[in-house]
Amino acid sequence: MVGEWRRLCAEGLVRSGVRLDALTTYKLGGTARWFAEVGDYAHLSALADAGAGAGDVLVLGKGSNVIVSDEGYGGLVIRLVGDFLSIRHPDERVEAGGGVGLPRLARSAVGEGRLGLEFMVGIPGTVGGGVYQNAGCHGTEMVDVLEEVEVFDLHTGELTIVDPDTLCLRYRSSAVEPHHVITRSWFRFTPGEPAEGLEKIRAITRWRRIHQPGGTLNAGSVFKNPPGDAAGRLIDALGLKGMRIGDVSVSDKHANFFVAGADATAEDVRRLVTEVRVRVRAETGIELEPEVRFVGFSSEVAPA
Repeated sequence: MVGEWRRLCAEGLVRSGVRLDALTTYKLGGTARWFAEVGDYAHLSALADAGAGAGDVLVLGKGSNVIVSDEGYGGLVIRLVGDFLSIRHPDERVEAGGGVGLPRLARSAVGEGRLGLEFMVGIPGTVGGGVYQNAGCHGTEMVDVLEEVEVFDLHTGELTIVDPDTLCLRYRSSAVEPHHVITRSWFRFTPGEPAEGLEKIRAITRWRRIHQPGGTLNAGSVFKNPPGDAAGRLIDALGLKGMRIGDVSVSDKHANFFVAGADATAEDVRRLVTEVRVRVRAETGIELEPEVRFVGFSSEVAPA
């Protein structure tokens, strides 16, 4: 298999030793052993033919919900570019490539008088990542507006279009497998005036500016909210705002955001997440589940 990757490197379809820190919102992490910027289906097919589906695969969007270890990632990292960054507005739906940023999609839809996707302006990820985790905010999730999803299977090389029920979208989770690449999605909308949608986008943006630590290095919400409660409230109630390990701290503005300083490491993040999780469990009996994904780590995050 290594020989296949080297052949793809020689053909310019794959690179090795690409740094991932610049591709995540924490600006942390080591290198990817193999890295491919994929802009069309032929490139995906070449990866499938080389056996990509049999190894470790990470499809990386904006890197806004991912912590890459300081040692890096030993598998293949795929980043969607090219046609997978396109947005189209057919008559009855909004169509977006898997690599499209969700805030961009929200603004594009509003500009066409297609309302209902405004919540996406508050999610700093991509369409593919949003579907993968059923991302949501302000009372709306991807499953609420999603009609169909195009999925490329790196195991089989097959391209299929499925409905959301097939993906079992739940709170911040889905049945999407690592070897599945979400290449395109279609969304329903409500016709309306662009000004109405734009005002909602402005309101969401204002709310985020007031309540979340914008302008800092973070990965958004660290933990999923437990049923009937909020992770940030639990952490705050234990007086953990400002808690620091290395150069990573619990935000003073929102306790479910952990902020990295200039000297932070990915291991600092892992240790702080672990410590907060342990303390919440010890004091409340509640097991907080990380919403962020830890990639390339050999150590567990607060094993139960």
